[in-house]
Amino acid sequence: MRIGMIGLGRMGGSLARRLMRAGHEAVVWDRDPAAIVLLADDGAIPATSLADLADQLGNGAIFWVMLPAGEATETTVDELSRIANSGSVVIDGGNSFYKDDIRRAKSLAALGIDYVDVGTSGGVWGAERGFCLMIGGLEETVRRLDPIFAALAPGIGDVARTPGRDRSDDRPERGYVHTGPPGSGHFVKMIHNGIEYGLMQAYAEGFDILKGKASETLPEEERFTINLPDVAEVWRRGSVISSWLLDLTSAALATDPDLSAFSGSVADSGEGRWTIDAAMEEAVPAYVLSAALYARYRSRMDSTFGDKLLSAMRLGFGGHIEIPR
Repeated sequence: MRIGMIGLGRMGGSLARRLMRAGHEAVVWDRDPAAIVLLADDGAIPATSLADLADQLGNGAIFWVMLPAGEATETTVDELSRIANSGSVVIDGGNSFYKDDIRRAKSLAALGIDYVDVGTSGGVWGAERGFCLMIGGLEETVRRLDPIFAALAPGIGDVARTPGRDRSDDRPERGYVHTGPPGSGHFVKMIHNGIEYGLMQAYAEGFDILKGKASETLPEEERFTINLPDVAEVWRRGSVISSWLLDLTSAALATDPDLSAFSGSVADSGEGRWTIDAAMEEAVPAYVLSAALYARYRSRMDSTFGDKLLSAMRLGFGGHIEIPR
């Protein structure tokens, strides 16, 4: 299939490359000409503008927008609504607010354009590992785009199959799922990111307590100097708390046990806030997730070793740079 990729940053470029390796054609555009050249060198078809991109894709065009949530995505989708033909599909693979997806889907449907929201997880490693995809949209549209999603997803790989699971739809086992109507994909990804905040905070606090056991404020016989890189490494192997986040933690501690390269000023992307908003709308308690969000706010005023670990994990999975103090 031929796909137009708009936004060629860390994620967009990786998506385009993975699609091309699977035999799909990628027509690419970015406001940065250098990013277009890099993808063209890898086999992508360059476009000089969004209008040129639409012309090259022709009827039934598939546009994948991979831009930051907010104004950048909003203005791009608005422009596509004016230049895309009826029968085209606009996919937002960023981290848009799900209520914006619902509004956009209605607006584009009136023009005969389908809208699909894809929560995309995988970070900077997705080009090699594959991307976990949470997809909102009309059933027939999502099915038509299946070759794209199958190419981007990790596949079953060597992950053990869940005993007793209904195999009538094997897409979740292959790393992508149709979650429901427009908006539902980004809603599921939003909760995914809220959970991510909580998991990261748990690791950060745990390692902070381990490090603090050497404190001179404790009785001397109760002080332990714990080798944090070794603990992280052993927990990766057979522990019930093993995870990719722990893998990233171990890698960060192995190269810099004191995490001296980090200030501990931890950013939040907005998805954590939206998750707490949804919890309040539904009257669902979210103690851990809300505390993890507030901890990031606090880190910008008074950071700890655990905050440095949060920054190290964010750099590891997403290439996120700390916000300046």
